[in-house]
Parts: sequence; C-alpha cells; structure tokens
Amino acid sequence: MKCNRLQLAASLVSGLLLTACGGSSTSETPTSTSTPQSLTRAAMVVSGATATGTQTIDRVLSPAAASQFLAQATFGPTSAAITDLSNIGKSAWLEAQFSKPQTLHRDYVRSSGLVSTSFTPNQFYESFWRQAVTGGDQLRQRMAFALSQIFVVSYADDNLFHHSASVADYYDTLGRYAFGNFRDLLQAVALHPAMGVYLSHMRNQKEDGTRVADENFAREIMQLMSIGLYQLNQDGSVKTSAGAPIETYAHADVAGLAKVFTGWSWGGPDKSTGRFFGWIADPSRDWMPMQMYPAYHSTSNKSFLGVSTNGSGEADLKVALDTLFNHPNVGPFIGRQLIQRLVSSNPSPAYISRVSAAFANNGAGVRGDMRAVIRAILLDPEAADTGRPKKLREPVLRMANWMRAFNAKSSSGRFPIGNIEDPTNGIGQTPMRSPSVFNFYRPGYSPPNTSLSAAQLVSPEMQITSEPSVTSYLNFMQTTVALGAGGSGVVFDIKADYANELALAATPADLVDRVQLLLMGSGMSTTLRNQIISAVTAVPLPAATGSNAAKIDTARKNRVYMAIFLTMASPEYLAQR
Repeated sequence: MKCNRLQLAASLVSGLLLTACGGSSTSETPTSTSTPQSLTRAAMVVSGATATGTQTIDRVLSPAAASQFLAQATFGPTSAAITDLSNIGKSAWLEAQFSKPQTLHRDYVRSSGLVSTSFTPNQFYESFWRQAVTGGDQLRQRMAFALSQIFVVSYADDNLFHHSASVADYYDTLGRYAFGNFRDLLQAVALHPAMGVYLSHMRNQKEDGTRVADENFAREIMQLMSIGLYQLNQDGSVKTSAGAPIETYAHADVAGLAKVFTGWSWGGPDKSTGRFFGWIADPSRDWMPMQMYPAYHSTSNKSFLGVSTNGSGEADLKVALDTLFNHPNVGPFIGRQLIQRLVSSNPSPAYISRVSAAFANNGAGVRGDMRAVIRAILLDPEAADTGRPKKLREPVLRMANWMRAFNAKSSSGRFPIGNIEDPTNGIGQTPMRSPSVFNFYRPGYSPPNTSLSAAQLVSPEMQITSEPSVTSYLNFMQTTVALGAGGSGVVFDIKADYANELALAATPADLVDRVQLLLMGSGMSTTLRNQIISAVTAVPLPAATGSNAAKIDTARKNRVYMAIFLTMASPEYLAQR
C-alpha cells in the first residue's frame, strides 16, 4: 500500500475544522449506495417504544442508522451488533444493555499473578482494551469511559502509578454507578481512595492555628464534577447579572466545604493514627471506601452554598453531597458533558434542556436516575440526525472502532496495548492518563483563530489535535491496519480478521461500502466514496491463475488495507456524525 502520508496529514488538519462545523468539505449529501446488500436484507422491526417528551419512537432502523447509534453508545459497531440493533430497535437494545452483568477490571489486574506493589498501569490497559473490544456490557463500558473524563483520576500522577488495582477499581466504580443514581455516584467518587490520593483529601486534617483544610477536592467536586463555575438555566445557558455571569460559588464556599472533607482516610478495621496516616496497610485498602476518623475531622461550623453543618463527619458529608446533588446546575452541567462525550460537541439548548429535565425527574419523581439520562441522550432526535458532523472522534475511540469493526483478536488473550499517548509515535491518548484533573481537553475548548471559534462553537477533542499528532496517528494506523497492534517490530499480538472484507476485494465498491458501514454508518460523501473506490481499484489484481495465487492474496490484502486506512484517515471519518 502506497500513500503520501504528509499530504494526507496536511489535508486532515485543514479538513477537520471544516467538517466539525459542517463546512464545504462535507456538505455533499452522503451516498445512498453505502449499505451492503447482505445487511440491507437484515430484518428491521419497530420495537414498540412509546414516545415521550425526550425520546423518539423506534422506527424501522436501517443498518446505517444502527451503525451510527452504536458509534455513540458503544466502542464501535460490529456486523453482529448492527444486525441485532436493526432487529430490536434502540429502546430494547438499551434495556438489554442495562441488564448486562458488569465485568470488573480490578479482577483482571489482580489475576495477573503480581504482588500488589508490582502492579503497573499496563494491567489496566490490557483489561480496558479487552473489555472495549470484546465485552458484552458495551454501554456500561462506554459510559465508564465518558464518566472517567468528568470524574478524573490519572495514572499520570506518580502517587497512583503503582496502585493499578486502585485505579482499576475506581474505573469499575464509575461503571457500577453508570446505571444507578447520580447521588450515589457522587458519594462513591468522593470516598474512593484513588480520588482521595489524586485530589489530596485522603488524610486531610482539621484546621488548627497553622493549618487549614486542604481545598483541592472541595474545589474540583464543585467546579468539575457537579455544578460548574457559573449558574445555569435548564438549557445550559449561563445566567447573568448586569451582563456578567453569576458565579455558583466563592472561595468562602470552597473553604467551608473543605472542612467537610477532613478526617477521611484509608478504610480498615480500626481508626488508629497509624491507619489514618497509612502506616498500617490493609490488604484491601486500595479499593475500600475511605472511612471517617473523628479525631481529625473539623469541629467548626462548615458553611457553603447557603447551608451550614457541624455534625459528625458522616453527617457533614451527607449535607454536602445532598446540597450539591440538588443544585439546579447539575442536570444541565453534567448532562451537557455527557452529550459531548457520547453524541455532540455542540448540542442545542433544547437538547440540553430535555436531558436536564430527565435528570430532574425520570418520570416517576426520581432525581438523578442515570438510566433516564442515558435514554434522554441517546434517544433524542438530535442524536439520530446525520445532517451535520457532531464531534471529533477522540483517538481511543478510533482505535477501539477499528478493533471491533474488524473482529480483532489477541493471540495471547491479553490485548497488550500499553501507553500510546505520545503524539509523535502513538495515537495521542491513553485511557486513564489525563494530564490533569481537567481531562485530556476542556468541554468548552474552541481552537483559536478558526472557523469554529468564529462561529462560537467548541470542539473539545481539538485540544489534543496538532500537526504532529495527526501525522503520528496516520503512521500508527497505517501500520496497525496492515500488521496489527500490541507489539513491536513485525510481531504483533492483536490482529484483525479481514475475511469478510477480503471476500469483497474484487469489487471495490462493495468493499468500500462495507468499510463505510462499519466505520462511518452512512456518513461518507459521494466524492470521498468515489476517491477511495478509485484508489482501491488502482491496486492491480492479477489474473486468477495457479502461479499467481500469492500475488493475488497480497493484492487483495492491499486493497482491504487501502480502503480501511483511507477511510480512517479522512476528515469525514474523524468528524463523527
């Protein structure tokens, strides 16, 4: 396979901005001949879902529409998943996913045979990719990844690097509460030892004459994990006074809330000084919720967000988390970010409002029901609209998309993909390795001096996109598509199964249509489709004779590699519809 990677990189950089805001490079109507006949014939039925104010009725679901939905709700479509979803509809698929048992990453890390002090992030990475690619609980795993970018802890922190089981359990915790209630999720996050270490409220001591309570977690649980910096309307718009945004909290609120988070430290059978400071290590302390040590908890009044409390540590925590949970900002603040992670960087105010309403009331008077929020996000009419690009696919999702689409298998069963965040020789992102508590990118990031910023639109994922990272992604994927991943040199543990694609190599249009369905749904323009078909056709296929068998096999493979790589390199693929 031959291609000019630098030319592709240059076109990709310029094309990303245009596609992200629906510019001329993708203004063509997607081709209507983009669905393989074998999948077109799949049975497609109405699921019988009832319409509500926040959802659409499931109608006949085409394979292309199923693929688009799976790109939002999972780590990527597969042929089997497309057929299944086409048959049962979105609502029934969601309910089936809600009932799937959870597979724990912590169990995988601990099954490595290493002693806990020898765990490294690699065990978690293996489990992450293994579940992303092969896990049946796709919606839960996808939600855990989305939540991990709001409730951030990171292996980039040296204090967590050798506590892989703790971070794995934290990720499991996000998955455990992804279908539960947001109030329970908030408490589980606040008391998890990984978060306690990362944001330093582990061993946080009450104030005295020379010491004040550590304010780190108190600030971030408000700013990043619940209510945000400014008061919001239900549709996510910022409330103003005299033309200026109204702040949700002041430093006095941070200081008051910080006192609530004093006295919390390692879990264990006693509350001794040695256990509080970590000198006595319980075997399960890396994942056991933190416990209260009354001797270190502030006994002064704690005032924040218009409330005051001065009880036991547990009672103070309840008041604090209840106050945050019931704040009117939580629905629009968290709802908008989940829409961004799953569907669209720039959801309309009406879309945010509908999701906020589902957070406030699931229809049965329950606030914070995450299942209701997920339904509202994924069943909204805006989620199904394919008219414009919605978001930039982040690197982790592109990698998982390729592995799932083409049935990648790990010869060892381990999926040994390590840290691939290097923007010069990797894909520019590694799960659970955010450089800071602010995630890989800010939800409000808009690349400066671009058509996006001029249109007052955001593209969070563009914050980790640069010319070096684009070129590196192209180089990485060109090797990966052809040879595999999870290795070095020419020995790779993870390889795709291209049997179905190789069977179509002699008919480039059918091959490109299948690749498009698995990677893009129906988002490929006629121009791009024709360009890729021409490039595939340009790879000569020798005459079918016995002496040409090896050459034919090589040519067929190169046609498949070309179709997949050029699709994944295109701005139209990277700007997800």
